[in-house]
Amino acid sequence: MLLLLPAIASAAAPRANQDFLLVGAPTDQQAPVRECTPEIRRHLQEELHIAAPPGGWSGAPQAVDVFNVFAGEVMITHGDRTVCGHMQDARTRDSRFRAGVGMVVVPRKGDTAPIRVAWEAPLKAQWIPTVRLGAPSPVQQIDTARLLVRTACIAIALALALSALMGFITTRSRDFLVYVLVCALLVVWQAVLSGLSGYPEPWLPVGRAAPVWLVAVTALSYAVMTWVLWRMCGGRRLLRGSRRWMGALVAVFALVALATPVMPRALLAWVSGALDDAFALLCLGALLLCIASMRRGVYKTLDGMVAVAPLLLMTLADLFGNRWLLEFRVEAVQLSATWFLMMAAYSLNRSLGNLRQQRDEMRQLADTDTLTGLPNRRAGLRQLETYIAQARAGGQPLAIGFLDVDLFKQINDRYGHDVGDDVLVSVANTLLSGVRSRHDVIRMGGEEFLILLPGNSAAAALPRLEHMREKVTSQASALRHEGLTVTASIGLAELQLLDTDVAALLRRADNAMYRAKRRGRNQVVDADDEREAA
Repeated sequence: MLLLLPAIASAAAPRANQDFLLVGAPTDQQAPVRECTPEIRRHLQEELHIAAPPGGWSGAPQAVDVFNVFAGEVMITHGDRTVCGHMQDARTRDSRFRAGVGMVVVPRKGDTAPIRVAWEAPLKAQWIPTVRLGAPSPVQQIDTARLLVRTACIAIALALALSALMGFITTRSRDFLVYVLVCALLVVWQAVLSGLSGYPEPWLPVGRAAPVWLVAVTALSYAVMTWVLWRMCGGRRLLRGSRRWMGALVAVFALVALATPVMPRALLAWVSGALDDAFALLCLGALLLCIASMRRGVYKTLDGMVAVAPLLLMTLADLFGNRWLLEFRVEAVQLSATWFLMMAAYSLNRSLGNLRQQRDEMRQLADTDTLTGLPNRRAGLRQLETYIAQARAGGQPLAIGFLDVDLFKQINDRYGHDVGDDVLVSVANTLLSGVRSRHDVIRMGGEEFLILLPGNSAAAALPRLEHMREKVTSQASALRHEGLTVTASIGLAELQLLDTDVAALLRRADNAMYRAKRRGRNQVVDADDEREAA
């Protein structure tokens, strides 16, 4: 296929319309213009007059773009031209402006008539609209940049949710599913806040109910973010009984969200400000909780501190009336929320990694003989089953050796159990030196060991086991105990068609080992030696 690539590359490309492609068709549809009806004008309570410069307008096109109007219509008018637009429905806005409601006007040179901008009263007094005036190209570029930031934040949140969903499918951990729901809620919150719920056309039924949606999803988002911060900052361990209080707090936020549809506009505005103040205090409490946990040596709560930092910085900037925050509030909120989700994902994956490590360590302990460090009987039988399946599938031989230390009880009685343990460790190390993998030597219990020799027939395994038996005796001298002699009897068995399971193969090796005992110990006996069996 690689050799064919040059030929494919040099082949003539399709020439649909002679080296270009024209799609679409001519249309007689006029550009949509939103009519500012008397009903729309009745709700416009705030108005700004952008005065002409001294000497009147220059005659150059002027672009006006209005951001951070979170609910209601925006009207821009100059002379006999008027446009209206709604942040939650992109179909009502000039197609050249996507993050805000904008219009390009071309005043006559010397004209002194102002450009009028009107909007509904903000839900929050400190969340004021931003009006940008200038040449069409830079104003539209800034509008596009805002749109990219807003869509990127939502895209990241969706990607994190998809990744967590795959983690849930893989691990069945409930924490991943909860994280998916948190991401989904914050996506809805960002969409309502930024107006992307109406882009390219409404996919959430926000419309005139934007204040209700904004307060409701804000309350729910603050609830889940507070709960996540409480967990990330070690609240469950540091504050006993705080789980009940946290549940009550989340329930209060949820009740506020449910009650928003029946709240009058004035109450909605008050509740919206109260939610912001309460969440700022909760973020400060989370920071103090993280610091207290770190002082106790729980350094993983640093994740919560890093997650809450942008939210606290944004609160401080709001208190001092920072100009950048006033202008780019939506982007600041979305970036903070996205950073929060990223740190929560990092903390969740690290916690899962710690759990996996603990699980692996527990599994290792459950499958390992504590004295010799070899796999224990359970792990060894599992490994033997794997080798048997591979041998049958590949048509390869498999031999095993069943080893028993001779007269081990007498060694314990004469020299003590400490020396007996030293003997077992010495035997284990000797056997390990004669195999390819440490998983191929298993302590079956007491003074019995199992040696796995995959890929070896009985004829090939016999000299290897003889060498191991000799080394077991020679290595005993390194223990430096006067009169101590260590020998071993080994039963050899090769996998046969009649061995229907692991037990059958082991039984043949065990019988061969006992025949070695009866012959005088310290030798290797092949289970398939018919003369010896007779």
